[in-house]
Amino acid sequence: MAFNPWQTRLSNRDRSLRVHLIGIGGAGLSAIASVLLDMGLQVSGSDRQPGALLQRLAEHGAQIVIGQRAENLTERPLAERPDVVLISSAVDAQNPERRAAEALGIPVVKRNEFLPALLAGRRVIAVAGTHGKTTTTAMTVQALRCGGIECGYIIGSEVPGLGNGAAGTAPEFVIEADEYDHMFLGLHPSIAVITNVEWDHPDCYPTPASFRRAFVQFTDNVDRNGLIVACSDDEGVRRVMAYAPSRGPRWIAYGLNETADLGARNVRSLPGQGVEADLVWWHAPKGKLELAVPGVHNVRNALAALAVGVSCGVSMDCALEALRGYQGSARRFEWKGEAGGVTVIDDYAHHPTEIEATLNAARRRYPDRRIWAVFQPHTFSRTQRMLYRMGESFDAADRVIVTDIYPAREIDDGSVHARELVAASPHPAILYIGALEDVVAYLVEHVAPGDVVITLGAGDGYKVGEWLLERLQS
Repeated sequence: MAFNPWQTRLSNRDRSLRVHLIGIGGAGLSAIASVLLDMGLQVSGSDRQPGALLQRLAEHGAQIVIGQRAENLTERPLAERPDVVLISSAVDAQNPERRAAEALGIPVVKRNEFLPALLAGRRVIAVAGTHGKTTTTAMTVQALRCGGIECGYIIGSEVPGLGNGAAGTAPEFVIEADEYDHMFLGLHPSIAVITNVEWDHPDCYPTPASFRRAFVQFTDNVDRNGLIVACSDDEGVRRVMAYAPSRGPRWIAYGLNETADLGARNVRSLPGQGVEADLVWWHAPKGKLELAVPGVHNVRNALAALAVGVSCGVSMDCALEALRGYQGSARRFEWKGEAGGVTVIDDYAHHPTEIEATLNAARRRYPDRRIWAVFQPHTFSRTQRMLYRMGESFDAADRVIVTDIYPAREIDDGSVHARELVAASPHPAILYIGALEDVVAYLVEHVAPGDVVITLGAGDGYKVGEWLLERLQS
């Protein structure tokens, strides 16, 4: 691959390279910033609001400014201006800082253009899929590091003991391969994981077929002598596998089905919130998989991590021990606290399948307790295109509250409202309460000791749980 000057400097780990990130506090860019800082490069960035990730990056040497303004670049001395500006997918063409960079002649790029140079010379392990990417990536990193492979990594959430990004010293580099804005098509992995292929991001992929084609293209980017680890339980994955050429990467199928190369049988809940299953590797018993995190979906995530770890030379016993110690990551069935006998959990689930999986895991964990689901729909396009499927995803909850839609990168054009989701849902105890503060006030009046409140969504709906705990404690 031919690189331009800044890409060449990045691939050569040139410590004089200056990288500025617009949206540095987001999940994707903050992890990249952590890797760049580990490499000793000069990192600066801006974001709209302060946060814990920004503070941590600043403590590690990044120059952070709050607010995205042209002056963040134009008022810098010429010698201190960045060599390249990396932007998140949420930064549109009218962003003043982006426009200033373009006017100054500074290259402005997205992740799919930036990552090939960042990962040049590494053995890339890319974890893709509609659901489960973050957990599977974190589990894979933990399995490799337990086996003595000090891999680099980029994870879409904070993980205890790992953070969300590091350069690492081993050739292996594990990256959460985000399909949004076609980011993952900039990767050329040696090992690829596909957890599932279920249509999402209708603003980027207008049809299920276009979404599926992107994953086929992703598999085409895998090294011909490489490996693809794929969940054969998933229909979308099986359809992608059908496009696999006869000569190309080797495939390992994992799942709960009888034909999987790496399989789990007899999944059962453990005391506490964990789960275990009997492990089968190439149709031979291989002991037990034990997890401290709940849900059948996490059994599948762990199988993918096991397959990658063993393929990289980690012993099965070592990988199983690493997964046994995995404690989860931020916003993935994250226990937030308990007050007044009410347990509060937060989860990033915002797609119907993710909502179902999270609530089913909660029901297995708390079979005799009343479960409240507080759902903040994420983006108007997703809510509109998946309205009825979304409305059917709350069955495992006893009570459901739907808040106003979190717009993220979109503008409300009036085409859909959260009330329509409530109307489309067959759930017998679902209601709309728009503002987060009003949701908290309602819960304070209606929750009882023993209840479990789960906040769901990829926006700022997690604040409901935090505010609820404060109110109940007081």
